[in-house]
Amino acid sequence: MGCFPCFESEEEAQLSHGKECDRTREERPMVAPRVEKLSSGDDRMKTARDLSTKRESLGAKEGSDFSISAQTFTFSELSAATSNFRTESLLGEGGFGRVYRGRLETTGQVVFQVVAVKQLDRNGLQGNREFLVEVLMLSLLHHPNLVNLIGYCSDGDQRLLVYEYMPLGSLEDHLHDFPPDKEPLDWNTRMKIAAGAAKGLEYLHDKANPPVIYRDLKSSNILLDKGFHPKLSDFGLAKLGPVGDKSHVSTRVMGTYGYCAPEYAMTGQLTVKSDVYSFGVVLLELITGRKAVESTKSHAEQNLVSWASPMFKDRRKLASLADPRLQGRYPMRGLYQALAVASMCIQEEAASRPAIADVVTALSYLASQAYDPGASPTNNNRPGGERRNKNADEGSGRKSSKNNNGESGHNSQMNCENTSKEKAATPRMDFDRERALAEAKMWGRNWREKTQAKDNAEGN
Repeated sequence: MGCFPCFESEEEAQLSHGKECDRTREERPMVAPRVEKLSSGDDRMKTARDLSTKRESLGAKEGSDFSISAQTFTFSELSAATSNFRTESLLGEGGFGRVYRGRLETTGQVVFQVVAVKQLDRNGLQGNREFLVEVLMLSLLHHPNLVNLIGYCSDGDQRLLVYEYMPLGSLEDHLHDFPPDKEPLDWNTRMKIAAGAAKGLEYLHDKANPPVIYRDLKSSNILLDKGFHPKLSDFGLAKLGPVGDKSHVSTRVMGTYGYCAPEYAMTGQLTVKSDVYSFGVVLLELITGRKAVESTKSHAEQNLVSWASPMFKDRRKLASLADPRLQGRYPMRGLYQALAVASMCIQEEAASRPAIADVVTALSYLASQAYDPGASPTNNNRPGGERRNKNADEGSGRKSSKNNNGESGHNSQMNCENTSKEKAATPRMDFDRERALAEAKMWGRNWREKTQAKDNAEGN
């Protein structure tokens, strides 16, 4: 998973502070007694206390009838499901361990459920603590944009997690690790994935009580279901957010280089805005097609944020941020707006970053504006872009019609369709943060109002 530890701190004390008064309440247990078997030996009592603390905190809003729904599996069952964890079943490998494709037989039926089985590497970067957190988080938190935990295994020293199978792999697979003969993700799909991932994060930040800080948002942890429906996965590093008058959670730094917010990496102070920064890096990956960190590039281009940030100050350079594999097939206005959102998310000062709810509003609007990938590519005769090679269109059998002013027919039509309202929504050259955030809200609100009005009209 590429995690790095630094800054030791009193993590459990911070999480449980302010919750002791809640423990006097009589609550029906949210975790079945068998979960306490996940740890053994000298750690058993400590694990039980940790489970109790997290259980009460996560369940305070949900009510006393909340309980873990994950199934328990034996090691032999999961070994059979993955054909003894053979290499042919291997899907990938991360900080937790290896992930295998498996088939679970439905009880009493000759029907198989395809699943993903993650096996803890006992010599890896994550251990029993992360295993416990993952089981609890994914058992208590449910959303269409969070991966579904089916069950777990804790036989002896074996630790395995069973998830729903994501047939399209991870976002990283489609952005960075696909073969040359494979078509890259189109603009519409990229915005759909961005909006869906933001909704999953919004659920953790705004719906969970107390809020949950994901802490490990990156392209490899965004899994894709059918139709490129995104789901956040791998919650082993997730933390409960600050409660009461606390502004942050102090913890040792864990995460992936290139995605960690600067204030978190330097001080170990974690907030929901730390996740917003990580999301901004992922959004930049979707827009540019670049990795968060690429050691093979020149020093100035190795870190995605460091490379892209100076270009935000000059609108003429914004077009050069678009993934060249898109070959100009994206709406120029949509590119500007998506970059505006990304630039807000990666602000160095946490207070300057938007709430994830505002990000969802803006990206939901962009995802709703379908772009025809079969249309003529965006003309690079634009601020900051080189003139497109005239022979490129002629060689591909496409002709560029010109009007009397020398503009292409496509650009002329786009310019005619620009209303004053749309012009106002285009980020200015200096990419002013407050203005960009206000515009992002405006796009989403206008889109929502139009959608509601249309639904009401159809209902009548």
